[in-house]
Amino acid sequence: MTRASSSKADCSIIALEKFILATRDSGYKGTASAISELVDNAIQANATDISISIGSSGEDKKDISVSVLDNGCGMDAFTLRQALRFGGSTRFGDRGGLGRYGMGLPNASLSHARRVTVYTWSFQRGDRQGRRLSERGNRASPDRVYMSYLDIDEIVQGKLDQVPSPTLIKNPPAQCSGPSGTFVVWTRCDRLDYRRVSTITRKLVPELGRRFRHFLWKGVRISINGDPVIPIDPLYLRPGGKVTGARLFGEELRYEIAADDEKRKVTGTVRVRFSELPVHEWHKLSNEEKRRIGVSNGAGVSIVRAGREVDYGWFFMGSKRRENYDDWWRCEIQFDPVLDEAFGITHTKQQIRPTAYLLEALTPDLETTARALNARARKAHLAIKAGERFSEAERVATECEKLLRRLPKKETLQARSLMKELEQIYPALRQPPMGGSEGSRYRIIEGTLKDTGFFSFVFDGSRLVLLLNPDHPFYREIYKPLADGDSPRDQQFRARLELLLLAAARSEVASSSRISAVLLNKHRAEWSNTLATFLNG
Repeated sequence: MTRASSSKADCSIIALEKFILATRDSGYKGTASAISELVDNAIQANATDISISIGSSGEDKKDISVSVLDNGCGMDAFTLRQALRFGGSTRFGDRGGLGRYGMGLPNASLSHARRVTVYTWSFQRGDRQGRRLSERGNRASPDRVYMSYLDIDEIVQGKLDQVPSPTLIKNPPAQCSGPSGTFVVWTRCDRLDYRRVSTITRKLVPELGRRFRHFLWKGVRISINGDPVIPIDPLYLRPGGKVTGARLFGEELRYEIAADDEKRKVTGTVRVRFSELPVHEWHKLSNEEKRRIGVSNGAGVSIVRAGREVDYGWFFMGSKRRENYDDWWRCEIQFDPVLDEAFGITHTKQQIRPTAYLLEALTPDLETTARALNARARKAHLAIKAGERFSEAERVATECEKLLRRLPKKETLQARSLMKELEQIYPALRQPPMGGSEGSRYRIIEGTLKDTGFFSFVFDGSRLVLLLNPDHPFYREIYKPLADGDSPRDQQFRARLELLLLAAARSEVASSSRISAVLLNKHRAEWSNTLATFLNG
């Protein structure tokens, strides 16, 4: 190439047509993330009503269009043109709201559609054309709605190298009503997550409900195809929420974090909350229901910036790996926008990359709390499993009680004292049996006995409690494998074995004389010891 020809070569900083095509792959996780950028803009414009529409378009109805209408302050011609430029925000670097970089509108739109058209109108006094509200209600006057657009195909073909100068629309779309607002329309959508309107809508509703929950709680209205978006609290704490019932675990943690590791004078606040889901109340839900309300595979930390969720995942947990028991607690971290660099916020606002000094500040406390909550969930499930293990035998024995000879009323002071002692040691005895009724006559628990017997019992005149000794060889070698088995045959055989032991205990209670009771107790001890010897053989 000669010097003359090289001087004519295109040396612009951006190869526009290639940049536009490349920027479509700039990292949006999906359609929900891209549409969230438009919702951010609407909230930034003080909108209180945001209407999202998704529908089929084109002659064959296979093309899908997406639009977002808000009643925010709208834009004048200059602001509209800047808003469609990459990095053209009039609020660049401003940390007072949801956006900082001026990339949201063009980047999100062209990542999913080949054309974005923006209509906007406002009632600002600085409007040089002196446009006015229409006398026909609140509908915008035709001479005050500005329109501009970006079109990928026109850019690639070299027909468009600047944002078109906004023009006043004589016949604006019917959506352009009210004193002010903005109407963003995506057409020729070729990169949506799904190709069916119903699927896109179904996936979008819970995503937006969770991301913008704090704004929805404050009164902002968001709808999709006319249906309101309901706020979703991932911590399950909000009274009156779609799903609620969790409990706040501990007090809110607060940290004052430097905005920059080298410049420590500027700081921001990080607020952390943990919640504990109700294991005892929700464990019986079907797997389908647990998935529907977000319990199954829902473990994680919600990262909230300026009231808007920017990420959800397994953060600040150190060496702790995610386990099934972690589905039963949640965490929310809220931080001030001044800490964007510490959290590694990008212009798409859909993920974080925490810095080393932020990890060092938060991880020790958060990991410790997460491990404690995991242990609490594990303990609760084991207690439930132990209760459910015996429920069938307890139920059958209670139902058959009416077919047997009535037991004598042996309501002795010693029996009542032993029952109270057991209730202190085993809190499950103070609760109704799993799957049984509050009037259950029989309960089974596991606990180390004072003697070497395989089982013992307490009868206080109304309730018979059978205690199984986990230290006895019969328990380890025969009963426990059945109790841990998941097959119907193991469960059935275990219940029959429990009924056998309940029958043995009941027969001792039925003994009418004190002498026979002593002899039976001695016989049971001898039988247990002999059985242990045989099994240890």
